[in-house]
Amino acid sequence: MNLLGEAKTLINENIRDYGMYIALIVIILSFSIMTDGLFMSSRNISNLLDSAGYIAVLAVGMTLVIVIRHIDLSVGYAAGFLGAIAAILLTQAGMPIIVTIPIILLFGIFVGLLNGVLVAQIGIPSFVATLAGMLIFRGALLQVTEKTGTIIIQNDNFNALGNGYIPSLYEVGGLHVLSLIVGAVSIVFYIMSELSTRKNKKKYNFDVVSKGIFTIKLVIVSAIIAYITWILAGYNGFSWTVIIMLAVVLIYHFLSTKTVLGRHIYAVGSNPEAAHLTGINVKRITYIVFGSMGMLAALSGILFTARLQSATTTAGTLFELDAIAAAYVGGVSSAGGVGKVTGAIIGAIVMASLTSGMNLLGVGISYQYMIRGGVLAGAVIFDVMTRKKR
Repeated sequence: MNLLGEAKTLINENIRDYGMYIALIVIILSFSIMTDGLFMSSRNISNLLDSAGYIAVLAVGMTLVIVIRHIDLSVGYAAGFLGAIAAILLTQAGMPIIVTIPIILLFGIFVGLLNGVLVAQIGIPSFVATLAGMLIFRGALLQVTEKTGTIIIQNDNFNALGNGYIPSLYEVGGLHVLSLIVGAVSIVFYIMSELSTRKNKKKYNFDVVSKGIFTIKLVIVSAIIAYITWILAGYNGFSWTVIIMLAVVLIYHFLSTKTVLGRHIYAVGSNPEAAHLTGINVKRITYIVFGSMGMLAALSGILFTARLQSATTTAGTLFELDAIAAAYVGGVSSAGGVGKVTGAIIGAIVMASLTSGMNLLGVGISYQYMIRGGVLAGAVIFDVMTRKKR
């Protein structure tokens, strides 16, 4: 079989994994053409990634929640409320950033564990339990911001998390050297990860693609990473938001694919009853996943609050729906047991790209909502149709 035929077969057999990447490439090319290249400008790509950061962090946690067949509607206003608490600790309590952030993250874990108890221990459906949490945090956010409406944060170190960039060290030809190094390390990490995965599959006699297709895949993905790095290095380099987002992806990708905990999470999502019979503590897994979701909601709230440099009464509005949309567009299955955290990031970037591109084209907000809704519906239809083929 020639390379073209093998590539076609590979895509057909792994359409769930490759579909989102194809969609992202089509969106980028389309908007680049329609905006005469403005879409791929350094400034726009940097802003796009920064605007996707806090949603991408939520989408990673939401992916694992959906994988175990649950949902969390409380994360949006939980993020807004926890961001407001961070603002209060920084401005009114005078706490330093190195104390504030760990406190908020721990508070987020506690909030997530409360949802886990309601779902796993008491048996309340996750939709209802987290809907109640959504209303509670909405009220709590209004309560803590009711006096001023907006809590202004003047801590430069904290605000840098949402607006700052990593230091350039020095520049070569107008390019930020440290950002180039980060990009190069990312490419090396990606290649080593793919080689390790391929080696393990061959070790256990799993099917792998030919060396030709494998090499083409490595070259294409590495070229994309290099190009994005070059674009950002020519502007202000990688932002702290992007670095944090990448760190979250790397950590959760490792946990979900290389650890026993990760295998247990997917086992519970595939069949909770069978997982229980094999000795997996389903309740414990539920606690961990919801606790993790709470922590990521706190991190998302920190990033959003830092980006605005303030806490507002509307913070967190529709965050949960954007995270759910990103997770589904990224390939998570509504039936549970299927989904990758890397896919969640791609899903978040897809949704952010749609918004950015439509803004550049001057598309009205009413049409933007309808188009984004159509993309989400298409992602779910795609999931259902690909499962029927299996």
